[in-house]
Amino acid sequence: MIGVLVSGEGTNLQALIDAGLPIVAVASNNDGVRALERAEAAGITTAAFELEDYPDREARDDAMGAWLAEHSVDLVVCAGYMHLLRRCFLERFPGRVINTHSAPLPEFPGPHPIHDVLAAGVPETAATVHYVDGGVDTGPVIAAERVPVQPGDDEASLRARVQAAEHRLLPQVVRGLIP
Repeated sequence: MIGVLVSGEGTNLQALIDAGLPIVAVASNNDGVRALERAEAAGITTAAFELEDYPDREARDDAMGAWLAEHSVDLVVCAGYMHLLRRCFLERFPGRVINTHSAPLPEFPGPHPIHDVLAAGVPETAATVHYVDGGVDTGPVIAAERVPVQPGDDEASLRARVQAAEHRLLPQVVRGLIP
């Protein structure tokens, strides 16, 4: 069973839902985001774990991990989740937490990969799916789909093409990882 972590719009979550994958729970660090609405519309149980409701990130991640475990989650997919997960969470799901990233790794880690790719002037980026290991996009890469940078690309145009690739790649990878 799959649990998905989200922070915002939820387009990668929607790609997973549209692929008919067995998602049983969606958690967010932000209440009221579009991703939670998408999950609820699909009949998936949701919860928000906002940091201000906990003494620290460790406590929040522990509570979120316990909630996912209560829903029999065995694979966690970070789909636009914008917080680093603490060790207590990762130890609850050893080797079973994956993330999507909008650039090739390890070349372009971090929160602004599209900007970084354009600033570097490289000819291509990638939709990348990798394991989460506690670092900033440092886990082993599972799969990547190359996306060329076109002349005249800006962040919005390149992001749109990378997201289209993510929406194809992420469901394929997840399908291959579920027991």
